[in-house]
Amino acid sequence: MKLVTIALTCALISKAYPLDCFECVATGTGPCSQTTKTCQGNQTKCASFTAAFTEGGIQNTTKVKTCAIPAQCISGSFNTGISMTTVQTQCCESNLCNSQEPPALPESSTNGKKCFTCAADDNCTSTLECKGSEDRCFMVTLPAVGMVKGCVSQSLCSGSLIAAAIGDCCEGNLCNNALRIGQSILFLLLVPLASFFLFN
Repeated sequence: MKLVTIALTCALISKAYPLDCFECVATGTGPCSQTTKTCQGNQTKCASFTAAFTEGGIQNTTKVKTCAIPAQCISGSFNTGISMTTVQTQCCESNLCNSQEPPALPESSTNGKKCFTCAADDNCTSTLECKGSEDRCFMVTLPAVGMVKGCVSQSLCSGSLIAAAIGDCCEGNLCNNALRIGQSILFLLLVPLASFFLFN
């Protein structure tokens, strides 16, 4: 019984100390030069994520390691028909456990879900076949870009990493036909995505 009590006490004490995680940002194929960071109280995870932005057959990647809250431990993709962004995240709970870099999510096949897209016309009435885990439709209005619609994974709608950037998510085929307004340009840009992870 004493051993159980001691073990529980040690576990509780260890949770009281801040977590230390590796921190870095790297774009392209360059290495991620790691430093260490002491996490804030609500950041109970060390995270390592790879975001890949593909447009016109060209893929650019951003790799980030940092502290995270549990809601940021998400993976998935969003697809506008012109471009696709995937996010692959690995989280862990011990000091400096985020040394590994997850690979970018692999190319997925279509899954039968369809959403409206603005890729082929200004009226956003073209349809897009969703891929992989993309089980929701989204729509957002971006400054200097206008209306953007497409497919998105449910995890990116609900997780705090990108949820604020995607204006509206909905279920059902072609459910994103209404003109609703979002406010952010984050979800088209990989570097601000990394900044969100590092500074929030």
